[in-house]
Formats: sequence, structure tokens, C-alpha cells
Amino acid sequence: MNSRRLLFPPLFVIFIVFLTALALQWQNSLPVDVFRSPSCMNNPQDFIGNTGEVFSVAFSPDGRYVLTGSNDWTARLWDVQTGREVRTFTGHTGGVTSVAFSSDGKYMLTSSMDRTARLWNVRSGKEVRTYEGSAVMLFSAAFSPDGKYVIAASGDKTAWMWDAQTGQVLLTFVGHTLPVTSVAFSPDGRYILTGSRDETARLWDAETADLLFTFTGHIQAVTSVSFSTDSRYAVSGSWDKSAMVWAVKTGQVIATLIGHTEAVTSVAFSSDGKYAVTGSADTTARVWDLQQPAKAIRVFFNEDANPVWAVAFSPDGTHILTGDRDNVARLWNFGETMMKCAPSPFPRTR
Repeated sequence: MNSRRLLFPPLFVIFIVFLTALALQWQNSLPVDVFRSPSCMNNPQDFIGNTGEVFSVAFSPDGRYVLTGSNDWTARLWDVQTGREVRTFTGHTGGVTSVAFSSDGKYMLTSSMDRTARLWNVRSGKEVRTYEGSAVMLFSAAFSPDGKYVIAASGDKTAWMWDAQTGQVLLTFVGHTLPVTSVAFSPDGRYILTGSRDETARLWDAETADLLFTFTGHIQAVTSVSFSTDSRYAVSGSWDKSAMVWAVKTGQVIATLIGHTEAVTSVAFSSDGKYAVTGSADTTARVWDLQQPAKAIRVFFNEDANPVWAVAFSPDGTHILTGDRDNVARLWNFGETMMKCAPSPFPRTR
């Protein structure tokens, strides 16, 4: 009897050690951020007010405001600190598919299912100009770095460039064999990047519309494209559940970002070029360290299980902005604040 009592404590200790080891193994099998900081991961700042899916999001150059473009036919301006809506931009007669700020933050650009792109004064909320020409919907629009030109991706398989002030059509970029879904102007102003349902991204000379490179490698439609701030790299997202990072000068694939379980819907670089963020129909946004791109270093989960349609990095790289099918835009902590699991400095509006 006494010998059994003597044996019990060691056996109990062994059992506890076994359970601890099993728990540690389970912990290590999870994405690092899901285990370390669940409260930070799932406590974003919500911008609530759109009555349709949020197709596009953007930060103002100073990071004080965010824009949302929605299937409710509006674009909306929000104050980052308070989470409150500042202004609603109305005039489109179809879903707003993309939004963008000019580099000085004074103007914003929208594209729409109504086949137009529109220029707006941010302060007044008034429409300044309408850009027309495409016979079908526009999926995406962007400013040139100097604000003199605007470009839009069209369902007619081309991209259109207009003079921002006059609204005159200057160039069309012809070569894709299916609708052009995304467009970007390089920060140095030299290039145009387009993505298409024809499974390619293409690099064009911004002055002549000459095709320079065709980026091939995706096996399904390309949904989104973006440049790094130094114009040296491009990233593309695809229905094939991956994103690819390309060297602009050579057209070579630098990295393939694999981990999403559904289509990648939106892509963006951080301002320092060290990271890329991808949004997906799998209800997550993921951040990738481009020096070690084998696995996402942050995974942001939509608790309501809604697809993420749009992503953007804040100018200072500390936050991620997402837009989703639940009519909401969300601001997530990133960087040191999130790694330490600090509470968000932004009050929730819900």
C-alpha cells in the first residue's frame, strides 16, 4: 500500500509532463499570431455605414482618413481616430469598384460598374470630373504619381488613360484577351501594370502604351496588381489562391506566396517594401515578409466568415485595412503594437 503511494507522484508528474508537451506541440502547429495574440487579432476597428459589400479601401497619404468603395454605389470617407464617417460621395449609378487618393490627398478617384471613373474634391465632396469611354464596367482606377493622369481597368479587355484635368482620352492599352481587372501606376511614373482574367499581368510603357513584359505563371484569373514604392517590384493576386512577386525590370518571379485556401482578391505592398498583404475569399488577410516568404507571418481572420475583397497598408506600416462582403471595412493592428498584443488605440464603433 505504501509502495503504491510512493509510486503515484512520479506517475502523476509524468502524466502532466506528457500533457504539457502535447499542448506545446498543438500550440506550435497553429499560426503564430492566432495563438499568441487572439484578442488583438480579433478586435479590429470597424468602419460601419456602407449598405453594400466593400469592394475597395485606401488610406489618405497622411494616414488620417480611409476611403471605402461599395456596392451601395457610394464612396465614403472615414476618420481613423474616431471611426466615424466624415463624408459620402454620391453620383455613381453602379457599385464602386475602386477608390484611390491623389498623392497630395486633395482629390480622390473612383471607378464603377456604371462604366465611368470619377474625380472628387475630398474636402467638399463634390464631383470634379467624369471619365468616360469604356462600354462596359470599370474594375479599377489609379492616379499617376503627379496627379496629371488617371487610368482605369475595363471589362472591354483594355485599360484607358485620361488627362485628369480635361477628361480627354489619351491612350488605350490593348493586348489582354479577357477583361482587365486591376491597374496600377508605378510610383516613378514610368510604367502601367495591368492584371486580367486571361491569367496574366502585363507591364506597359506609360508614355507610349507599348507592352514591355507579360508576366505569366498564374493558372487562373489575375484579380489584383500593385507596385512597390521604389517601382522595382510588382505583386499580383489570382483566383489560383496564390500571389506572385515579380522583378519589374526582368519579369522574373521573385516569390510565390502560398497559403490561402480560396482566391486571392487583393494585394498591396507596405511603404518600405518589406511586406506584402493579401486578401482572400477564404475570409482572411495575410501579411508576408518578403525576405522569408514561405509562410505568412500574420493572419487576420474575419470572425463573421465573410470574404475579404480589399486590402491596404497604412502609410506608416502599422495597420492593415480590409474591406469585406459584410459591408464593413476593418482596421487591424500590425507591427510592434500587435506583436505585444497592445489594445487598439482606436475605439470600436459597433
